[in-house]
Amino acid sequence: MVARTESWWREWSGRCRYEGPHAEEVLRSLITLKALTYAPTGAIVAALTTSLPEEIGGERNWDYRFCWLRDGAFALAPLIQTGYLEEAVAWRDWLLRAIAGDPGQLQLMYGIGGEHRLTELELPWLSGYEDSKPVRTGNAASEQFQLDIFGEVLTVLYGAFEAGLPARDRTRSPGIDLRHAIELVERLWREPDEGIWEIRGQRQHFTYSKISAWAAMDRAIKLSEATGADVPLDRWRSVRDEIHAEVLAKGFDTERNTFVQYYGGKGLDASLLIMPSWGFLPPTDTRVVGTIEAIQREICDGPFVWRYSTDEGVDGLAGSEGAFLICSFWLVSALARAGRVDEAEDNLAQLMALQNDIGLLSEEYDPRGRRMLGNFPQAFSHMGLLRAIMAVSEARQQART
Repeated sequence: MVARTESWWREWSGRCRYEGPHAEEVLRSLITLKALTYAPTGAIVAALTTSLPEEIGGERNWDYRFCWLRDGAFALAPLIQTGYLEEAVAWRDWLLRAIAGDPGQLQLMYGIGGEHRLTELELPWLSGYEDSKPVRTGNAASEQFQLDIFGEVLTVLYGAFEAGLPARDRTRSPGIDLRHAIELVERLWREPDEGIWEIRGQRQHFTYSKISAWAAMDRAIKLSEATGADVPLDRWRSVRDEIHAEVLAKGFDTERNTFVQYYGGKGLDASLLIMPSWGFLPPTDTRVVGTIEAIQREICDGPFVWRYSTDEGVDGLAGSEGAFLICSFWLVSALARAGRVDEAEDNLAQLMALQNDIGLLSEEYDPRGRRMLGNFPQAFSHMGLLRAIMAVSEARQQART
């Protein structure tokens, strides 16, 4: 059994087509994503654990044994780029099965078999990791409204189309009605939401959520143009332009030259580092560069990036948390795309050094206590590592040409 298992993994690893820098780290992260995949459905879980704390002794302890659409969407591009098309198709088909039907019933996360009901419970009889309470099972975020999901899903489906993935089997993956999904975005994009970080406080008009709504419209337009679909393109283009203009007007602080976490706020948000990769603005635009520099000043410690400042209480939770590793990798990617490749490579080297003896990463890191925090191993962190390595590699190649 052991020999057969080892042989299977060696054969799977041998299919990796990546030949650039840090090939060992790339393969290790790909293996991790594969190991976090439920083979019968293709679903990728966020982590294998529940309630490992983001702050020792704190309350930020969540159950991550579920499948977030956002996480899976971020995984698809590196799987395609490294030659793992079978895994990419399996995840795409799981996604289409999970979200089939009425887009208004779309959840941001599901169980590994596509289960919708993920009731969150606290288990008071358990003491928690290093006395960090409560221990939770289930996740109430499954019931939240997170506007950004539409942009992430449609971006990955358009990317799959561009990559030439085989068409889905409609008898197994009925899919999502694009027109109905975009009509929903048209109705909802002006509403506040809980955002990418699943806040437990008051809903806000999160800038990243609005950018994601723009991305949903943009990818739907491009997909429809490429396939000749009969949709109201002129109206969709008008909505896309309206969202873009509003974000520039309400989500950007002209005095500080940075985008902010939510309309009317002053805080920053590391999710804004994704903006240039989606094409909302060019990576060297002064507003993008200003946002990178503001994030480095205010929510960074060297290569380590926090999601946002917890001091303002926007998330409705007590205490603080560690530096978020995927955010730290997003900074690497943003720096590389902005032409600051040496700085990106230096950050990348420091972050890769955090991997444990078998190359795994948790959700967060405490640079002062020099320890990992949060659930483990974390798919998000390994996705970020993959994208960062590829962004730096691509930037180096472009600099040589």
